[in-house]
Amino acid sequence: MSHNIEVRKVHLAFTGEQYPIWHPHQPEWSHMVNGASLTMPYLEPFLVKNMREAITHLNDPELIEDARGFIGQEAQHYQNHRRYNEMLKAGGYPELEKVEARLQASYERLSKRSLAWRLAYSAGFETMTMGITEWLINDRERLFKDADPLVASFVLWHMVEETEHKSVAFDVFQAVSGNYLLRMLGLVYGSLHVGFGSRWAYMAMLKKDKRWYNVRARLRLWAMVGRFFVKAGGAMLRATKPGHHPDETSDPAWIDTWQAAYRQTSQTNIPLLDTSDKHLKPCS
Repeated sequence: MSHNIEVRKVHLAFTGEQYPIWHPHQPEWSHMVNGASLTMPYLEPFLVKNMREAITHLNDPELIEDARGFIGQEAQHYQNHRRYNEMLKAGGYPELEKVEARLQASYERLSKRSLAWRLAYSAGFETMTMGITEWLINDRERLFKDADPLVASFVLWHMVEETEHKSVAFDVFQAVSGNYLLRMLGLVYGSLHVGFGSRWAYMAMLKKDKRWYNVRARLRLWAMVGRFFVKAGGAMLRATKPGHHPDETSDPAWIDTWQAAYRQTSQTNIPLLDTSDKHLKPCS
């Protein structure tokens, strides 16, 4: 069935006022998110390429519609992440260009793999993202309270849309291949590949800040990475069940609140979150 995925035309203005350490009390967490952002202009065009190629093999009109919605949302994500990443480099981290070159070369190699393998990667990464989305939204007060409102709004908008299209990559993989062992390979490889790419970036930034070899900073980083693995690992473990489907996982209730706030906007932007509010209320 069609999930009626809405493609929101979003152009966030990252003017340089959003400092790379966008959460003043959590610099290590700031750079973990920054590191994930650096992967997006390479990962998400790869996902879009895979989906466009897969559409030519699909017969279900509703699944084709979902795939086009997936493409539209992911395109909006990586365009905004690219602008954000330019702000990071201009904000004192030009060495990230070396990480970007490494990411680009890596995804160029992956693009030469078979369509079925690439779709397994896509489905695997999207499965891992479900756990991260649940974590970021349900634990948003701890992670984003008192953070820069635009960056917090940017990250959680992305997570809302990841939830909206959470089953598409899985359904497309099942329609094109459906091989369980290949799906398991994609689950592990796709998740770890993106995780290591993010690590290359946040390691470079933490080294630049002289935090990488600081014991207290490293302990805080490990604690956050541990939470990441618990949440991502839970979603990945659920997905190992042969009859698993992403729609079995309930969406965080806050997503309804965000969507309602978005409908009250001019719909040329996203709701800006009040990061001083306990529940990170989205403002229309």
